[in-house]
Amino acid sequence: MMDNLFEVVDKPIVVEELVKKVERREAGAITTFIGTVREWTKGRRTMYLEYQAYVPMAVKMLTKIGEEITLEWPNTKVAITHRIGRLNISDIAVVIAVSTPHRKAAYEANEYAIERIKQIVPIWKKEHWEDGETWIGDQLENKAYTSGKPNMEDFQ
Repeated sequence: MMDNLFEVVDKPIVVEELVKKVERREAGAITTFIGTVREWTKGRRTMYLEYQAYVPMAVKMLTKIGEEITLEWPNTKVAITHRIGRLNISDIAVVIAVSTPHRKAAYEANEYAIERIKQIVPIWKKEHWEDGETWIGDQLENKAYTSGKPNMEDFQ
């Protein structure tokens, strides 16, 4: 099961499948984070999002995040799936499931995971607005794409 703890998929994510991946007898807590597509961002109405990824590197970076978490919070199991392609309002874009013996570590590790995804995973999105479309730069939205579209150099 280790092989599919960290995935990038082009189909809807089933939350229960991720929970099953991290369930275990020694876990007293399982937290899930479900990131969905919102309709309004900074006062603009979003019609839909289009996610793209450099998939091999994205999976490698999701795996790295899992490794970082198990070092920081021992006896933790993590599964992360991010969706790419066209996502409509309320569709699930990312799910993170974390199991730990105690709840505090599960919450902390889950929050850590989503922040690290935004920092290091080569997944980007195009926001389709009522009045146009825009490639969002890095997921922290600190850097715009000068060419109007992401390049692999943006993730070096």
